[in-house]
Amino acid sequence: MTEDRWPFIHHIGVFVSDYDASLRFYSAALEPLGVIAAGEAEGGVEFWEKDRDTPSIGIAPVQGDDPVTRGVHIGFTAADRAAVDAFYEAALAAGGVSRHAPRLWPDYRAYCAFVSDPDGNNIEALHKETT
Repeated sequence: MTEDRWPFIHHIGVFVSDYDASLRFYSAALEPLGVIAAGEAEGGVEFWEKDRDTPSIGIAPVQGDDPVTRGVHIGFTAADRAAVDAFYEAALAAGGVSRHAPRLWPDYRAYCAFVSDPDGNNIEALHKETT
């Protein structure tokens, strides 16, 4: 990405049923990818890369009759295969459920791992392979 181009996605919001469980999950799972809990606002938290606040993902507890975010698939970029492996292990240790253990997906030329967050969303870490 060149510095004069805006990111394709600015931010994503996920509304969760159990804020504490989701905070533990996302904090642990995203840390190996260099994504940190960086800003609290309006009862939730935003996660972004250190020194770069866009793109970001926010989690917040559901308010009133609003629905919990479910059925979402979010893929996060990993610097290398080791970061994908670390994401997977950290996500499981923080209450995530395995969907697919880390492996190469040749059709996508990517090394990926998939886990379910506390609300069942499909959260992925992937490292695009160059060959």
